[in-house]
Amino acid sequence: MSFESSIPESVLVPFAPGSVWLAGSGPGDPGLLTLLALQGLRQADVIVHDALVNERIMALASPSARLEFAGKRGGRPSAHQDDITNRLIELAKEGHRVLRLKGGDPFVFGRGGEEAQALAAEGIPFRIVPGITSGIAGPAYAGIPATHRDTNQAVILATGHSLGGGPDWRALAATKAPLILYMGWKALPTIAAELMAGGLSADTPVGVVTEATTDNQKSLVTSLGTCVADLAASGLEPPAIIVIGEVVRLRPALEWLPAQTALQHARGTNG
Repeated sequence: MSFESSIPESVLVPFAPGSVWLAGSGPGDPGLLTLLALQGLRQADVIVHDALVNERIMALASPSARLEFAGKRGGRPSAHQDDITNRLIELAKEGHRVLRLKGGDPFVFGRGGEEAQALAAEGIPFRIVPGITSGIAGPAYAGIPATHRDTNQAVILATGHSLGGGPDWRALAATKAPLILYMGWKALPTIAAELMAGGLSADTPVGVVTEATTDNQKSLVTSLGTCVADLAASGLEPPAIIVIGEVVRLRPALEWLPAQTALQHARGTNG
């Protein structure tokens, strides 16, 4: 059965030569891939993909597609953003159907907006294919809801790695809303100190989820005052999503994924 005949025709959209799809592959679990992202994988001539795209998702690509790696990992040799963007433009102008495949969602700390701006400036047709962002799916797979009526009416997505020094952590602490941190591993000592200086208690629960939604997912539950030391002693490694706030206390009752490895801080935050 062909890909096109396996899903309703009403779901398929034109993927024209000379165009670029900026697509999110989700957080890792292939089951969370959208149908449009799957269409892109099956119909693209060239797939320019990031390091965090799960290999099981890449295995869904058409055998005839050319794969080009454009990964960016902190602290390691990485492709420059300008080079990636210029490559997308070059491939589209050559008449290829180009899938720019990113982990999570391309518009949530994925630099998809920058790439879309460059494509628009060159007059290249493009489509945005949103993906499930790891900041929502990762905690969910660890039993941590982004929102719960009893704890919060807002949630803040923030990056610990950004130009200009990052967010005003003390101001964010004052909101009392849970924080979901992307790329916050290296900056966690500064972030934790600033959040406590902004008024958050050292007992504020913290959840760390590594390699979220994959077979290698692990998690750590700790507190704001000890999270840096606990994380260093845990043996965990990035990529990780870090959740700071009362929603983390819901995890013991909501943990639904038996296969994951959970590391519980000795003093606990079950509250």
